[in-house]
Amino acid sequence: MPRKSFAELINSPGMPVLVDFYATWCGPCKTMAPILEQVAAQHQGKLRIIKIDVDRNPAVAQQFKVQSIPTLLLFSQGQPVWRQAGVVPAPQLTRALQPFLS
Repeated sequence: MPRKSFAELINSPGMPVLVDFYATWCGPCKTMAPILEQVAAQHQGKLRIIKIDVDRNPAVAQQFKVQSIPTLLLFSQGQPVWRQAGVVPAPQLTRALQPFLS
């Protein structure tokens, strides 16, 4: 199966896509990982979460002006609609995403 491009990944029809820009060496990113797993489980079928390693994909991070990690960027129909840098507690993240979930 061929790898999908970033544009294909964020153009998930009918479902917003939350992108976690992270790095393997980043402590706060490791803190954010279980929070994202919890949010993904709560919103299964309503939200897609993908992870982008900024060290392996610097052009994508640069394209979206990611200057610190972790940075979360929510896409709806391929367009960025919400952004947050830093660690976000699960309840706060859920509240922020709620308007975009159907």
